[in-house]
Amino acid sequence: MDYISTRDTTATPFAFTDILLSGLAPDGGLYLPSEYPQVDAELLESWRRLLETEGYAALAAAVVKLFVPDIEPDEIARLTANAYRTPAFSTEEIVPVTALTDAGEESTTVYLAHLSEGPTAAFKDMAMQLLGELFEYELERRGQELNILGATSGDTGSSAEYAMRGRDNINVFMLTPAGRMTEFQQAQMFGLDEPNVFNIALDGVFDDCQDVVKEVNSDPEFKAAHRIGAVNSINWARLLAQTVYYISSYLKVTEAPADGAAPQKVSFSVPTGNFGDICAGHIVKQMGVPIDKLIVATNENDVLNEFFTTGDYRPRSAAETHATSSPSMDISKASNFERFIFDVLGRDAARTADLFGTQVKQGGFTLDDEEMSAIREQFGFLSATSSHADRLAMIKKTYDDHGVIVDPHTADGLCAAAAHADGVDSPIVVLETALPVKFSETIVEAIGREPEVPQRFEGILDAPRTVVDMPNDAQAVKDFIAEHTN
Repeated sequence: MDYISTRDTTATPFAFTDILLSGLAPDGGLYLPSEYPQVDAELLESWRRLLETEGYAALAAAVVKLFVPDIEPDEIARLTANAYRTPAFSTEEIVPVTALTDAGEESTTVYLAHLSEGPTAAFKDMAMQLLGELFEYELERRGQELNILGATSGDTGSSAEYAMRGRDNINVFMLTPAGRMTEFQQAQMFGLDEPNVFNIALDGVFDDCQDVVKEVNSDPEFKAAHRIGAVNSINWARLLAQTVYYISSYLKVTEAPADGAAPQKVSFSVPTGNFGDICAGHIVKQMGVPIDKLIVATNENDVLNEFFTTGDYRPRSAAETHATSSPSMDISKASNFERFIFDVLGRDAARTADLFGTQVKQGGFTLDDEEMSAIREQFGFLSATSSHADRLAMIKKTYDDHGVIVDPHTADGLCAAAAHADGVDSPIVVLETALPVKFSETIVEAIGREPEVPQRFEGILDAPRTVVDMPNDAQAVKDFIAEHTN
């Protein structure tokens, strides 16, 4: 399997192990497989048996092998076994799926996929734990070092740092928007005192951090001289890892079809800001897994909801990006959106480059009615937005009705599922974003009590903080990286 850039009209092929360490393509585009491997009913049922008998890590190996021909299958199995294990994850199931049911109901159409059982209690662990294994494997094989530059609005940073800390030949430089994360999220990141981890609090919002990362990656000389890599979802390996939990969740809420029967379809409601999590679902649907609808859940920063309802994509400025109670979604420039639009446009690299390389800089773009119809019908996308009041009400309702406390991002996902439940004929799996302990202030406001603190996080707020304040300036970030690398 080869990989191509969304902006490369010549479709120059790259190997997985090359794009693994590079992040953005040299032309500013994002990497995708030249074609998606196809999953038929027989293969899907073999995966069902594999998940039931050998577990999540074995399923992950089977999926990853389809996309990674340049790593030996036995090595892939070893890497996924290292990534998805206890006690790094608090349950051997890795991604449990539970039904939300009312008393007296025999069944329900809404499920929760619990993606927050990893070391930092966030869904980002699902990709980062595997990414750490892949990075270390490939760097050791090449005898190279990598300096990871990333941006986080909340959970990516801690997930990346916990996945990369102490690894040979890897340094992590993580940009955060100063004052824009919860106290727990800051404590998780800034409480790490590791020689290969550098936290930088940038004077700006997440989109500013993301823009700095892109600007640094757009300097080929600096990037090459300092071996800059990426762990944000611009890195294809992140999305590859995330495809696995869509497949495992699908298998957990369906049964093997009877002979001659069509496989059951399942929909997903996904809280998203950067479009990475739901883009993985898009990829799985394109592979042929029977996904019905993909519901984009946004908060007050509703650029994506506006697009899916009107066809207008209008990224907002930093000043127009709201600080909300679901801060990991406080994003107005969705990096992975380019990958999706590339597929929508029939993989027209020239037009994709014009839309994202030119028109977005001029304010945005609009797709026509035919293209939007395809997005809704062929690609199965829907969307909804919710407010702080909506989140509070959903957290309270979920707790009152089911005894389950969800974090505010997951509440956004539940709100979006509720908004479309009457029009969707398939079960809806809501992808959990994080454990509620990371957002205790909002939980207290919603239900009047603190969420439980898992034992592994006790005392985390008391740890000393290690972080460097920095202006919103790409050159200042470059200077800092140069000072702290060989």
